[in-house]
Amino acid sequence: MTKTILLATTAFLLTAGTAAAQTPARAPAPQAETSQQGVLVFTPDFFADQRPNTALDMVSRVPGFSVQDGDGSRGFEGAVGNILINGSRPASKNDTGSSVLSRTLAPQVERIELIRGGAPGIDMQGYAVVVNVITRSQASTEQILTANMAFFEGGADRGFGQYQFTRRNGDRVWGFTLADGVAIDDSNGVGRVIRRDANGAILRDEGYYSDQTGGGQGVRVNFANAFMGGKIDLTARLGVNDYSQYSLQDGPGILRDNRFAEEGTSGEVGAVFTRSISEGLTSETRFIREWNDFENASTSRTTANGVASPEQRFASEGNASETILRSLIRWERSPSLTLEAGGELAYNMLEIDQALTVGGVGIPLPSDQIMVEETRGELFSKATWRMRPNLSVEGGLRLEASTITQSGDADQEKSFYYAKPRLQLTWTPRPQNQVRFRFERDVGQLDFGDFAAGADLEDEQLFGGNVDLEPEERWISELTYERRFLGDGIVSIGYRHDEIIGVIDRLPLPQGLSAVGNIGDGTLDQLAVNVLVPLDWTGFSGGQFQFRNTWNDTTVTDPTSGEERPISGIRPSQPAFTISQDITTWKINWAVTYLESLRQFRFDPDQVSGFTGSDYFEANIEYKPTPTLAIRAQVNVWNDFQAERTVFADRSAARPVAFTELRSTDPRTFWQIRIRKTF
Repeated sequence: MTKTILLATTAFLLTAGTAAAQTPARAPAPQAETSQQGVLVFTPDFFADQRPNTALDMVSRVPGFSVQDGDGSRGFEGAVGNILINGSRPASKNDTGSSVLSRTLAPQVERIELIRGGAPGIDMQGYAVVVNVITRSQASTEQILTANMAFFEGGADRGFGQYQFTRRNGDRVWGFTLADGVAIDDSNGVGRVIRRDANGAILRDEGYYSDQTGGGQGVRVNFANAFMGGKIDLTARLGVNDYSQYSLQDGPGILRDNRFAEEGTSGEVGAVFTRSISEGLTSETRFIREWNDFENASTSRTTANGVASPEQRFASEGNASETILRSLIRWERSPSLTLEAGGELAYNMLEIDQALTVGGVGIPLPSDQIMVEETRGELFSKATWRMRPNLSVEGGLRLEASTITQSGDADQEKSFYYAKPRLQLTWTPRPQNQVRFRFERDVGQLDFGDFAAGADLEDEQLFGGNVDLEPEERWISELTYERRFLGDGIVSIGYRHDEIIGVIDRLPLPQGLSAVGNIGDGTLDQLAVNVLVPLDWTGFSGGQFQFRNTWNDTTVTDPTSGEERPISGIRPSQPAFTISQDITTWKINWAVTYLESLRQFRFDPDQVSGFTGSDYFEANIEYKPTPTLAIRAQVNVWNDFQAERTVFADRSAARPVAFTELRSTDPRTFWQIRIRKTF
């Protein structure tokens, strides 16, 4: 029924929007900088039809760009996002580019530069495409108040919001953010769990229900000003969070109750000092300190025929921190050549105590009490050379040395040394056509949690820690072709191949345990397609069609079966289709996105598990009655979502099936309303 309503609403928007909207004057096309065709410049009038409130609204509508805030991995190089503000990134990794833009009002934006493949003076941080938002310097006071409500089918409605204050006066900028957030998962709902043996006979047929609550509150302060002949940016944040999740399975005489709860605190400070040393020579020094502590517990209780089994409980308590000191010198030797060199020092730490009990009796696990420390140093150099207005080269070399020390249940120390070269070529043979080629060696950052034990009580799995874990290495080759047309239309096709050394996945341990570890070498082949077509020429005024998908084909040899299989956690495909429209006469923007399917699986020594989904709809409409007020409504609908498990009877090469389990869920439809007022 809900899907029928959604489709009817979509049809109404498509027909009524086309009939009512008068054809507006097309927004001016982005202009290529005369000296380098790899940089496109978007002025505020390009976004006039969308009536943006904030700089983030503007960046989100840049054709061919998708906001990425970084993966948050340890270190700074390669762990931050693809947004720059006035040529540099925020003072903290967690004060992301999108966060800074969300508290910057649209009138403060002078222009937005879309940098494809690199440009002199710009630190791409490993991205092929970044945006550089140039802001105005006039004095202003900016306030943004955002209120949100999420309404779930069947109840459990939740509210959250944010207040942002910023004061600008020349070089001096200060402000603060108060935020209250909630955790939302659109895959929760009601369903059934059916378990069958190897012959297809039903072993379990039980009802299923899952839900979650939680969120976090935080305060952030920011300050920037002229300092000692340069500029300093400071930021600090404190936050608390809590989260709880539960799932229930029931049947005649059966109740399976699985719960998880966590609470913690976190904080960070960051500082960036930039200074012009001489003509074309600039220094940048950055300091980041982050920390958090946490306490969580998983419990599993089963009652069958009125008899309760002993409670299983897995609890963790710990703290983690990261400290980074990074400094560089950038020399813009000429308008076409920039040289950069610097270094980074980092210290990372995780200390964690874990305990598994069954009926109150402790069960020892490998590495359930451990402290992991890493000291890492890196030297790097880069050069960006615009050989011709339509051809640029970015090359660099990073030299990394690190030592990881473990203490507690396992005492061990390992040192690693890596040379990480990088080369990127950007060729714009014609103004609307661009080819980018990238080749580099990348070394992944380890998740310190993988050194410690773990448990998934709902799926009856116990994990040991792995003291022998080493970083994953990749040799990456990537080729991308981009074609722009009709002002803001784009077709982008990219092919990427990775040779992976020491794939990080699941490996078997003695006593029926498993752990995250290096399971051998593997490959990734990826095809990424992004198509954005303006629809004014069809009579659908202000409309756009977008298709986006990434196809992934991975291979690695399974350490248990000895056979080739995909790498865990990588989705083979997730095609998304979007229709959107700006109706300027109604002051409305709307969009409908359809995901045909998605699939993600994990391969463990004792089971293969994952989820599939299909026919996912997201529809939103935003009304902006004034330049300072925006009201946005959104609905999310799943048609089908299911979790699957195939559990093996033993770890022999034949891997006979013990049982299969299918958990089909009808996720709850949920609606969101956001009201944003700017002052």
